[in-house]
Amino acid sequence: MLAKAASAAGSVISLKVTLGGIRPPIWRRLVVPARMTLGELHRAIQAAMGWQHAHLHAFDVGGQQYGDPRTVDDMANEKRLTVESLRTSGVNRFTYLYDFGDGWEHAILIEARPPPAEARAYPACVAGKRNCPPEDCGGIWGYQELLEARGDPAHPRHDDWREMGREDFDPDAFSVEESDARVAAQFHRG
Repeated sequence: MLAKAASAAGSVISLKVTLGGIRPPIWRRLVVPARMTLGELHRAIQAAMGWQHAHLHAFDVGGQQYGDPRTVDDMANEKRLTVESLRTSGVNRFTYLYDFGDGWEHAILIEARPPPAEARAYPACVAGKRNCPPEDCGGIWGYQELLEARGDPAHPRHDDWREMGREDFDPDAFSVEESDARVAAQFHRG
């Protein structure tokens, strides 16, 4: 349903999603249908980052929490708020938290206008930098330890990370084509 090509210039919105607390930054630029709900945006972010929807999540818009009320108490329903309604109400920044244990907080910026693109199906990942941290690596601190351990065979956790199948992890690797292909698959884009 969301995978149809946008017919009017105002029917898509560009979002820059930046994972917080990590330098150099890890980010993705998503072009999404204006009518996309926060629940659908969660799926798009997961696909663009390469994560697996394995943990709880929440959006924070001006102090109001949005999420899936079936899984998290005391949250407004993320399926009732669209990206367009945020933009028209003057919101240009909000946050997305993934994995309450690891605490991956993302800053989301609603950009002034989408980058020029040929007619295509949306949502789409059109740009980004760096590989997303592996699922369940322990948040920012665990990720930093992973980076240290992967390059140092003498590191006390080096063998642990290898046993977890993370020895081939390259923090600088990123392919916009692969990221967009995951988004396309998530939304059954042709």
